[in-house]
Amino acid sequence: MVKLIMGLKGSGKTKALVGLVCEAVSEGSGDVVCIEKERKLTYDIPYQARLIDAGSYDIGSYEFLKGFISGIHAGNYDITHFFIDNFLKLVEDKSVEALTAFVQWLDRYASREKIDFVISITLDPETAPEELKKYAI
Repeated sequence: MVKLIMGLKGSGKTKALVGLVCEAVSEGSGDVVCIEKERKLTYDIPYQARLIDAGSYDIGSYEFLKGFISGIHAGNYDITHFFIDNFLKLVEDKSVEALTAFVQWLDRYASREKIDFVISITLDPETAPEELKKYAI
């Protein structure tokens, strides 16, 4: 399952994501991974969640990000939740078309692997395409 936390800058997306990370860790049903561009959440999320500083990997493209996520999961099949903060800071292509294609791929991947993905993204929910609105929480 894929969920998107959409909103403009300063709307509380990261705070909502941190709350969902804490909730997933407290459920204790599997491993939790949180990906962010910089290590800003180090003291905000529980130590049980694996925090990955994606900035040190120079991700850039959606193809790299697909491989990155798949590789992390291949190394640990106990992962039940992935959280990605400030998604558009990770990729160079900020177009809605590329984002939509990635989210659709991620939804298929999540269903196949039985993983929950939550992504915070700076995007106006009012003007977001319908293909993305269906993932909004």
